Amino acid sequence: MPRPKNKEELLLASQTSFDALMSWIEELPGEERNREFPPGTMNRNIRDVLGHLYHWQLMMKSWHDIGQKGGKPPMPAEGYNWKTVPALNRKIHETYRTSSLNELKEWLNKTHMEMHKIMELYSHEELFKKKRYKWTGSTSLAAYLISATSSHYMWGLKLIKKQLAKK
Repeated sequence: MPRPKNKEELLLASQTSFDALMSWIEELPGEERNREFPPGTMNRNIRDVLGHLYHWQLMMKSWHDIGQKGGKPPMPAEGYNWKTVPALNRKIHETYRTSSLNELKEWLNKTHMEMHKIMELYSHEELFKKKRYKWTGSTSLAAYLISATSSHYMWGLKLIKKQLAKK
C-alpha cells in the first residue's frame, strides 16, 4: 500500500491495514494464535506484537495531547530518546507479558479508534504540512500517525506471518 498523501488516504490506509492484521489473526486456529515464535525476536507471540502496537499508540496519543496544548512531550517516552528505543521496546514487552491476547485486541481496537479520532480532527493541510506543529519538529502530524497506525500494523502483520511460518 502506498504511503498516504492526503487525509482520505491516511484514514483508508490505517483502517485497511488494521483490518488486515486483525482479520488475519482471527482466521488463525486458536493454537496458532497462542503459539510461541521461534527464538530470535523480542516479541515472542502475537500477544507481544499487539502489546507493542498498543503501547506505541498510547504514546502517540500522549504526544499529540501534550503537544497540542503547547507542551513538549517526552519523545519517545520519559527517560528514553530515539537512540534508546530498543530499551523502551523491552520495557513495553515486559509491561504486557501478563495481559491476554483478548485484552490486547480490545485495547488495540480502542487506541486504533482514538488514532482515527485524531485524524478526523484535522484538515489535509493540518495533517500533512511539515513543521506546522512545534512538537512534531521538522515533520508532519500525518507522519507520526502513519508510523503509529498503517506502517506499524503492516510491520506487525509481516512479523507475525514470518514467525509463524517458521517451524
